[in-house]
Amino acid sequence: MATFFVPPDFPVPTSLDGDGFRLEPLGPEHNERDHAAWMSSIDHIHSTPGFDDPDRDWPVEMSLEQNLEDLEMHARHFTERAGFTYSVLDDDDVIGCVYIYPPAEPGFDADVRSWVTASRAEMDVAVWEAVSAWLKEAWPFANPQYGARS
Repeated sequence: MATFFVPPDFPVPTSLDGDGFRLEPLGPEHNERDHAAWMSSIDHIHSTPGFDDPDRDWPVEMSLEQNLEDLEMHARHFTERAGFTYSVLDDDDVIGCVYIYPPAEPGFDADVRSWVTASRAEMDVAVWEAVSAWLKEAWPFANPQYGARS
């Protein structure tokens, strides 16, 4: 019997409109904008809750082609309902990402992480607050792990 991250009949949200941003599923069409966003903000992302563990291996510099492979993997995970990655957009600019994946630690039912670019650092709390509310309202999780912002 298959184990599902979310129930098979759960309608996975495909967007979220926040204050000054929107989420849409991350895919290959975001490659150049996504690559430019995180490559410009590696140190900033490493200081973001959820990415601040020195043992984490991302983000590290990679080529545009390697990034495309990564985005194709995230799109596959979304289709297979194995994990859900969203691009954080301001108009058409990629300013970050949100990841919703199976829990990495016992006691949680999802591992949620988000980042925004250094140039849009002021959006970090707004994204965290909106996604936190969205997780409670629109997702089937009772106890997601999502690094708090201040």
